[in-house]
Amino acid sequence: MGKIQLLSEHIANQIAAGEVVERPSSVVKELVENSVDAGSTRIDVTIEEGGLQLIRVSDNGSGMALEDCELAFQRHATSKIATSKDLFSIRTLGFRGEALPSIASVSRLECVTSSTNDGLGRKISIEGGTIRSVEETAASRGTEVSVRELFYNTPARLKYMKTIQTELGHISDYLYRLALAHPGIAFSLKHNSNLLLQTLGNGDLLQVIAGIYGTAIGKQMLPLQVESLDYTITGFVAKPEMTRANRGGISTIVNGRYVRNFALNQALLQGYHTLLPINRYPVAVLHIGMDPALVDVNVHPSKLEVRFSKEAELTALIEAEVKRLFGRQVLIPQGMKPAAPKGAYVQEQLDLTRTVEPVNGSSSTTPAASTTIPTPLPDSTIQRVFVDSDRMVMPQVKETVTSYRPESVSTSHPPAAEPQRSSTAPTTSGSGASYSSRPSSSSNNNYTSPVGGNPRSSSIQQQRRTNEAFMDLLPSKQEGEAPMLPAFPRLDPIGQMHGTYLVAQNEEGLFLIDQHAAHERINYEYYYERFGNPAEASQELLVPITLEFTPSEAGIIAEKLSLFEQAGVYMEAFGGNTFLVRAHPHWFPSGEEKGIVEEMCEWVLSEKKAVDIAKLREKAAIMCSCKASIKANQGLSVLEMETLIDRLSGCRNPYTCPHGRPIVVSFTTYELEKMFKRVM
Repeated sequence: MGKIQLLSEHIANQIAAGEVVERPSSVVKELVENSVDAGSTRIDVTIEEGGLQLIRVSDNGSGMALEDCELAFQRHATSKIATSKDLFSIRTLGFRGEALPSIASVSRLECVTSSTNDGLGRKISIEGGTIRSVEETAASRGTEVSVRELFYNTPARLKYMKTIQTELGHISDYLYRLALAHPGIAFSLKHNSNLLLQTLGNGDLLQVIAGIYGTAIGKQMLPLQVESLDYTITGFVAKPEMTRANRGGISTIVNGRYVRNFALNQALLQGYHTLLPINRYPVAVLHIGMDPALVDVNVHPSKLEVRFSKEAELTALIEAEVKRLFGRQVLIPQGMKPAAPKGAYVQEQLDLTRTVEPVNGSSSTTPAASTTIPTPLPDSTIQRVFVDSDRMVMPQVKETVTSYRPESVSTSHPPAAEPQRSSTAPTTSGSGASYSSRPSSSSNNNYTSPVGGNPRSSSIQQQRRTNEAFMDLLPSKQEGEAPMLPAFPRLDPIGQMHGTYLVAQNEEGLFLIDQHAAHERINYEYYYERFGNPAEASQELLVPITLEFTPSEAGIIAEKLSLFEQAGVYMEAFGGNTFLVRAHPHWFPSGEEKGIVEEMCEWVLSEKKAVDIAKLREKAAIMCSCKASIKANQGLSVLEMETLIDRLSGCRNPYTCPHGRPIVVSFTTYELEKMFKRVM
């Protein structure tokens, strides 16, 4: 007697159920996808106890003819493919013909369906894969499938089900994705009589996004649309300030099918390049339309994984369009901007124009003695003020602040008038803000005067030297360099907080700037350009830098020496596990050369896949920019602040540092007025 035998239909269905029906969410997925394929405009899902007790899916689709009702529960029975050629042009969500018989084999199932509007339909009852009854019944057009006691006849499967909340999370997550994939269908989801989801089905994708993720995220979504010869991509992506801790907020839909594809997710993240903080991910919904021949959805029984025949072109298109989209935005985070209520009371604003009285009986004809200072200064004109510990100097000449460039800096400031000494320093104003100058009572106070000097400075010349040293840290603008569009807003610095944040203003409101993040972005773009031609800037060292590794690390580094050379770093083995750095680019931050090369080596060692030279150069540029940037608790003068803001405005992306942290945060004038109850 032979040992090989054919499995019975019942056992084969139960085996198939192990592939298709992993948990209650799998049942919901298969049934709802059938409803979508049936052309439904409304789909209602009701579940009890996480789907283990009841899953009911009803729709108003085309339904099934009476003669098809029983045949649909036979294995591999389908109306969606007829020949092998159809497998290369699949336009429906379901097509295998495994779902219904697999579900019926592990549950008590009842299906009521009708394909006409005459009120007549058919009901079929199946228990454990065996048909118990088939009868005619009253039914409206469409299909309703009820699945009860899932896995009742497979206790091993039932034993390993998770908690009700976990199973409910899987069900709701997939139904959310399907609602995003088909905004023209009205979906509803109820669990134990609690309504969890309801969409209108009016085709408004943004409305569905707001209903699922909340109105706060919905207001921060940006529309995306691009078309090529093979692909059409539409959807919405969130501004970088709206992030999540995982990739769960990314929904990729291909020809109406929600799919999981690592390459597409990476292309989207690359589009957010340096706009996202570390380990944070965006919210995005991308609809990708293409010829079905370009995608293979028959990769896995769950049909969540697909393969693309032109994946490289698709990922490049997504990355380029996301970058282009953000290149047209002003990405300065700000608070919510509520609409002004009708009939709002606005407090009258007083005219704060004042006159500085003559000091020590000086003649009123002297510019420094009687000066009218309007608040604010609409023509961006400020009066340079240098503050000493016991006197205030106001220049005779007004200087108009224009676009500042480090290469045009002279070695001295505009000429100032002779100081008028007095026992009490008067109060002055700079850039639209009033400050009172008085000596600090603490010898350890590092506060920097917002109007341009340190109260403890011993002389103006010392402040000049500080300004010049700071400007040397800023890379000069490259020829032809242009900022992103739209232009970075013009900002007038008015002070510094805690030696870390610059305070600036314009007609729109108040702005806070992280000085380290701003300088880091400036340096990053400078070094990134430099690493484009690193070999031309490499200099040989008189005393080589010595690096030591473990035996396994040394073997990897020895294989990657050519990559370091492409980044301008020339290393050679020196015996054992030791390497010598013979040359590196001369523009490496002084004193940080060894640390930068060591971090480059650590990054190469951490990469498990093939190392991309472009990524290596980018990582090196980030390392250099971080080490060369000014740090927190470093006081800056007004001239230094203006220089920093001017160079930031010339960056291609002046809104985030290379690590994705925001550089500028704004508070609109309306928000400030709301805080102070000037607008009720």
